[in-house]
Amino acid sequence: MADRKRVLVMGNHAVVEGAIYAGLNFYAGYPITPSTEVAEGCARELPKIGGRFIQMEDEIGSIAAVVGSSVAGAKSMTATSGPGYSLMLENIGYAYMTEVPLVVCNVQRGGPSTGLPTKVSQADTMQAKWGPHGDYTAIAVAPSTIEDTVTETIRAFNLAERFRTPVTILLDEVIAHSRAIINLPEPGEIDIYNRVKPTCSPEEFIPFEMTENLVSAMPAYGEGYRYVVTGLTHDPMGFTTNKPSEIFPKLDKLRNKIMNYREETVKIRTEQMEDAEIAFVAYGSVSRAALQAVDLARKAGVKVGMVQLYTIWPFPEKQVKELCANCRKVIVGELNMGQIVHEVRRVLPGDIEIHTLQRYDGEILTPLQLLEKLEEVL
Repeated sequence: MADRKRVLVMGNHAVVEGAIYAGLNFYAGYPITPSTEVAEGCARELPKIGGRFIQMEDEIGSIAAVVGSSVAGAKSMTATSGPGYSLMLENIGYAYMTEVPLVVCNVQRGGPSTGLPTKVSQADTMQAKWGPHGDYTAIAVAPSTIEDTVTETIRAFNLAERFRTPVTILLDEVIAHSRAIINLPEPGEIDIYNRVKPTCSPEEFIPFEMTENLVSAMPAYGEGYRYVVTGLTHDPMGFTTNKPSEIFPKLDKLRNKIMNYREETVKIRTEQMEDAEIAFVAYGSVSRAALQAVDLARKAGVKVGMVQLYTIWPFPEKQVKELCANCRKVIVGELNMGQIVHEVRRVLPGDIEIHTLQRYDGEILTPLQLLEKLEEVL
């Protein structure tokens, strides 16, 4: 796959391209619309490079297998959609507590329940942040094009390995099932991050050591470093604890290793924001409609720009606040009943008007709808 430069590829297959570029060598999953092509692509491509693919009995088994394979040293992922993502959440929380890097691609479809299996949605945005129980600090990224899907998948793996934590790719059905001719990255073009391995002897090894950047070295099982992996709150050696003096540091470590270095997770695209008086804030496939709406509005003499979120969680509050500081109004477009708009309202001052444009009938937001909303708020 690495020697191909320009290819026609579907969004779900772009996930496979990006994952293998990042070093994926284990995939476990269960087929579910509209993510199934990710599994099919991994089943086809991983054996060619010595990787492993396994279809599990359900989504719970899938995420459990991904956790186990990562602990064994593999770069691991799965893909699913809304109902399957719900089933995976307990073990995503387990991976968070045990500091196991992995990637979950959630190809969002309409819900709740079985909902609209073949229709687009962005209604799992908040679930990616709040889904696992307990205090959980999420990392989630959102591609907007087929080419983005390759690079954001690579970035998801890099973030998972860098922070030793689960990372969610919030793809949506429109991107997943669209096709485009893209340039694949050349080998070495994008840096790949691999988990840090211990350099001390097995006798000196502290599995959940409080390092300077709060990310502990991670050996693979079978390399001679023996340690306990448990979802129970544990001390630096991995043993279960009920001591407040050990609980506080562990939970702070899980949060602060991400939040203290959140600038490493942030990625944003802007379009004509230098003099914008009104801004669209969008992510995923809505960004594409917003980009065209900005172009058409500018031609009509309206000073409008766009802030596109590639990083959804942690929410890039500093960047959104700075970019929209000179705007009078902000329009947040989403394929749900309103989720990321709450974060936008939270970080922007009260003198900026926040308007929403929401669609949740399984169809896309169009540039015309965005322009109609713009005209309405002018």
